Amino acid sequence: MKINQSFEVSRPPSEVWALFQDIPSVAACMPGAQFTEDRGDGNYAGRVNIKLGPFGASFEGEARVVNDTPTRSAHVEGQGLDRRGGSRSKLVMDYKVIEAGAGSRVDIEADVQLAGPIAQFGRTGVVTETANVLIGQFARNVEAKLSEGLQPEGASHADGGSAASAAAAPASQAQAANQVSAFKILWLVFVSSLRRIFGLQSHQRG
Repeated sequence: MKINQSFEVSRPPSEVWALFQDIPSVAACMPGAQFTEDRGDGNYAGRVNIKLGPFGASFEGEARVVNDTPTRSAHVEGQGLDRRGGSRSKLVMDYKVIEAGAGSRVDIEADVQLAGPIAQFGRTGVVTETANVLIGQFARNVEAKLSEGLQPEGASHADGGSAASAAAAPASQAQAANQVSAFKILWLVFVSSLRRIFGLQSHQRG
């Protein structure tokens, strides 16, 4: 499944690119993502909790990141396994940070392969709608981190704490925050789907 996304950040490309070299910080900006290990030579391990419609999965896996600093672009290949449900995922992604007015635009091209129970959602618009919501929230978190140093929304570290207070927050608070984020994402996907459906119906009537 091909996914093409772009988002803008009101910070210069050099700052956005510098942040993207800090993989733990990038993971902290992605809702449901947890950075667990730097294995060296561009290889990282982590966990991603995701909701697709009524289906939830927790993928444990690894990714390799190859950066091209002169062009501010990167190639990412990753794979994950949901040990509880048996779903599997593979990701091949390229992204590039380019100048856009006074800020930056990040262009993303990804190929996502799903297998197991979660694969049924690959044949619907749920994956695309979820990707739209996640990328939008990720962009806001990146903006906040670069501009104001605010705590990323819905993010957590591997030890269960929030990005701003990982050492102090108890695990129960982090779990509650993740649940709120998951429900919020599910709701936004639902609303987005309704808008798309009713927008199509209105267009057909017109």
